[in-house]
Amino acid sequence: MAKALNLGVTAWAPLSNGVLTGKYHGHSPADAGRMNSDMLKDFVPEAQRTDRIIGAVKTVAEKTGRSMAQVALAWLRSRSVIPILGARKLTQLEDNLASIDLALSVEQTQALDDASSIELGFPYTLYSKESSRAILYGGMRDLIVA
Repeated sequence: MAKALNLGVTAWAPLSNGVLTGKYHGHSPADAGRMNSDMLKDFVPEAQRTDRIIGAVKTVAEKTGRSMAQVALAWLRSRSVIPILGARKLTQLEDNLASIDLALSVEQTQALDDASSIELGFPYTLYSKESSRAILYGGMRDLIVA
């Protein structure tokens, strides 16, 4: 939507409070992490979608020899999103800034896009079916010139 409307996007918490670094999913050295506390654990994103995204980020990180945080931030920049860095430690800030010189390939970007795609759900799923479109347009959809 932002691209279609020529709007800039600034992402707050671009690493999803550390979730995209892999530290809450066994892809990073053991770290207590603030999202593991009883008060914040309900804010960790939905597990199945998150695991899919983490897996894609980890794969690209391994192929590029970069950290998962660097890959996630480089992906955002490739989508013309300006990430707001929220590093709490100097090492995190240095790692985040190292993402500036990481250019992802078209294939890597596509893999991350695919893993993070959002299911549109209802009513899109209803209207994307051929039978629904046939009813909606009275069987004339293919004859309508746009």
